[in-house]
Amino acid sequence: MTAVDERLRVLGTRRRKGGGRQVVADNPGGPGDSKLDDDRPDDVDHPSVSMGRAAEILGVRPAFLRSLDNAGALQPHRTDGGHRRYSRRQLTLAGRLRELLDTGHTLASAQTIADLEDRLVVSDRARERADDARREADDARREADDARRRAEDARREADDARNQATEALDTARSDLRHRADELARAREQLDDARGEIEDLTHRLRAGPEGRRA
Repeated sequence: MTAVDERLRVLGTRRRKGGGRQVVADNPGGPGDSKLDDDRPDDVDHPSVSMGRAAEILGVRPAFLRSLDNAGALQPHRTDGGHRRYSRRQLTLAGRLRELLDTGHTLASAQTIADLEDRLVVSDRARERADDARREADDARREADDARRRAEDARREADDARNQATEALDTARSDLRHRADELARAREQLDDARGEIEDLTHRLRAGPEGRRA
């Protein structure tokens, strides 16, 4: 974390502790200046910092910020009164440009480097999001595979249960047929016995002559 980032962090913390509202001005109480409430302390793109406060945070003179604006390297928001307002993202960029200029880079090369660094950060974040999405997709695929395996196991169990039920039904039907055959034979034997009894009864009633016959 650079010194500028630390100052911005402290600035954001102070604003949140203060209820998230702060009025900043290039010339406090000056004519034509419109008040701008900082009611979005967590929005890094919200233009809430005056040029004087921005210069204090960056440790530069206001003329440096004006030069960046005039060169088109950093264009702040303008109030109704024409005063510059900077977002925390713009202050981070201004601080980086100041560092690069101090190491001997021209403003053009400093802008190019800062832009490439910003693109690299965006690319890294996009790659992280892609990695997160890939991990989530892998997790979802594993969950789907587990669910499919559970479904296949359940289907196999259902097939086994159906086969067992079919076998039990076939056995019961075979046993029922066997018992029906036994019952039929018993009925035949009963009919034969009944016929013999009737014949014997008839002979007994006929007397000795009937018995001799």
